[in-house]
Amino acid sequence: MNIKQAKEELINTLRAYLAKDELGNYLIPANRQRPVLLMGPPGIGKTQIMEQVAAETGVGLVSYTITHHTRQSAVGLPFIEKRTYDGREFSVTEYTMSEILASVYDLMEQTRLREGILFLDEINCVSETLAPMMLQFLQNKTFGNQKLPEGWLIAAAGNPPEYNRSVRDFDVVTLDRVKRMDIAEDFAVWKEYARRKGLHGAVVSYLDSKRENFYRIETTVDGVQFATARGWEDLSELLFAYETLGLRAGAEVVGQYIQLPPIARDFAGYLELYAKYQRTWRVDEILEGKWAAVSVSELRTAPFDEKLSVLGLLLGRLGREANGVRMQDALTELLHADLTEFKARLAAGTGAAEALLALEDARREAMRRAAAAGQTDKERRSLEQRELDALGRYRQGLADGAVGDELAMDAVRQWFGAEVEARRAAAEDTGRRFDSVFRFLEEALGDSQELVVFVTEITAGYDTSWFVEHFGCEAYYRHNKELLLDDRRARLRREITAERSGE
Repeated sequence: MNIKQAKEELINTLRAYLAKDELGNYLIPANRQRPVLLMGPPGIGKTQIMEQVAAETGVGLVSYTITHHTRQSAVGLPFIEKRTYDGREFSVTEYTMSEILASVYDLMEQTRLREGILFLDEINCVSETLAPMMLQFLQNKTFGNQKLPEGWLIAAAGNPPEYNRSVRDFDVVTLDRVKRMDIAEDFAVWKEYARRKGLHGAVVSYLDSKRENFYRIETTVDGVQFATARGWEDLSELLFAYETLGLRAGAEVVGQYIQLPPIARDFAGYLELYAKYQRTWRVDEILEGKWAAVSVSELRTAPFDEKLSVLGLLLGRLGREANGVRMQDALTELLHADLTEFKARLAAGTGAAEALLALEDARREAMRRAAAAGQTDKERRSLEQRELDALGRYRQGLADGAVGDELAMDAVRQWFGAEVEARRAAAEDTGRRFDSVFRFLEEALGDSQELVVFVTEITAGYDTSWFVEHFGCEAYYRHNKELLLDDRRARLRREITAERSGE
């Protein structure tokens, strides 16, 4: 299965394990809740989906790379306990709580979450002394005499032997006690993820044209060389940072992430071309509807690969514009809920400044718990920080303007109105840019294959499709309707041909 299917199955498994009957007992007893074992090549996203599952289901997440642990840290240290049997006192060996299990209890204390996922990475690369304890844990959910709390799913990940010489094979007894999922790389699924996460346009457009370079591991005379999904995502983050700082990423820098030299050199060359296209095609002018006539004729006669790169530049900018609108929309939704709660606190007799401060503290505590539970990501942190900043401005505004409690609601409502207006203005500006890009492409490309690609990518893009769904785009609707009609005609032609061939 691919990583997306594995994520869906993990969510379904977690839901099944956490489901309870009318008496509050788990439908599947703890001893029948098999640990999930993910087996697949390195760098395809096994760790990331654990974070996504925790965030989407609202449970806690504790992650460990098990190769970093010794038998003592995983199992605990022995100590002597005195016990009495049949009137005689005996010295008995006990164990302190495992560091891993203690981390689960710590998270439960910090977040008040009683259920979660304990993720153990590189499970089949443990040391020889730790291996028996890990097998016991997978089979019985215990380290020494300490047990994993109920409501916690054990998820483990490992690499097949062809990718790691130090792996250990699981015996039949262990495999018969786990729920195994074998995962393979899948570019189409990764591309969907890349759009959602807003990965660098150069990375996405390059791999879209050279999918064979997305994931490769080769054994050469110089050792193992590889390009992985993890490497491309981390490189994307670096490219954004380098652009902000005005730095250039050459082949050596690319090679620090994409550790297969031919691919690293090829992508570094593409980066140079991508930067040239950014300068040549002046995307900002196209978005503002101010392109020169020569740009139209040049794109019309450009090679197919260059046309696709220009489409990638335009899609990347529209995606960022749409993301800005989506984030502002999400912020207004959060602040509207805050406004409702603020009104209720005022009605209950709480002072305005005190009510806003209490809201800030509650939101800050929610952020802390989400971070401790492994439920947050870059986008969510940014959105919640913007919410906190807005609440702080409202509170400061009341203090600076000496606004009394009786007028506080009107003042805060007015400030909130500015956020709503910002959303409206951002949506209008982005809508005009969508229209400008479509007019430019219609003038340059007409009803071409490239325009079909552009419409398809708008549909597949997370932020662009969200924007069209919520704010509309007449040019998109027109071309998408024509595309669907063409698809229907092609399907009918295939059906007719098939029927005739059967006569």
